[in-house]
Amino acid sequence: MNDFVNLISRFGQPLTNSLIKLGFACRFLIAILRHSATALLRPRLTIREVWFAGVLSVLIIAVSGLFVGMVLALQGYDTLQRFGASSSLGILVALSLVRELGPVVAGLLFASRAGSAITAEIGLMKTTEQLSAMEMMAVNPIARVVAPRFWGGVISMPLLAAMFSAMGIFGGYLIGVQLLGLDEGSFWSQMQGSVDFRLDVMNGVIKSIFFGFAVSLIAVFEGYDAPPTAEGISSATTRTVVTSALVILALDFILTAFMFRGV
Repeated sequence: MNDFVNLISRFGQPLTNSLIKLGFACRFLIAILRHSATALLRPRLTIREVWFAGVLSVLIIAVSGLFVGMVLALQGYDTLQRFGASSSLGILVALSLVRELGPVVAGLLFASRAGSAITAEIGLMKTTEQLSAMEMMAVNPIARVVAPRFWGGVISMPLLAAMFSAMGIFGGYLIGVQLLGLDEGSFWSQMQGSVDFRLDVMNGVIKSIFFGFAVSLIAVFEGYDAPPTAEGISSATTRTVVTSALVILALDFILTAFMFRGV
């Protein structure tokens, strides 16, 4: 009997801790939303975070999108040629990027680059007691530090996903038309005729907004909740990247089921 109780305790304790942490995260989100008006009324703070999280991530997003599009075109051309449908390469590249790869891969890159940096920055401010100093001066750290970073990430993510998809389509054009010799007019016209703005493009944008919301919340929460030590900050940044990746993949499955399969 005691062994059974110990077994339940061993597996139940991590689950209990996870549920408690999820509850704190929900309460933290409510605090962010409550102080968002204060942060957004000072747009300079949010714009600075858009620069930090979005503009400084442009290079890695653009280069990654270009190479993903080029690889997708090479792989897709090989497969389509077997069925005599190589002229449909533009459709394959565009739909794959706009619907799926653009939001998901851009979200993973965003979590790795910007999400981890946000966590480390807030964690360092906590370690050096800058957040405590703000409270002593009657400055709310949620409104002054957390909310601008949260909304900066939410705003940046859809723009980065759109850039990733655009660069990927350009990479597909370079491989399909310039390297493999497909007809340029057919490449673009078939893409234009098959990609639906509402069903494909807008659903991809909605996905990226969800991913930006989730990654930004995880990043600011882990930074604010990090133990004020070097090891604590290191663990928090790792948790941000890992948790964000898992949440993005889970959200992608749920959103795809609702958007494209009508579940």
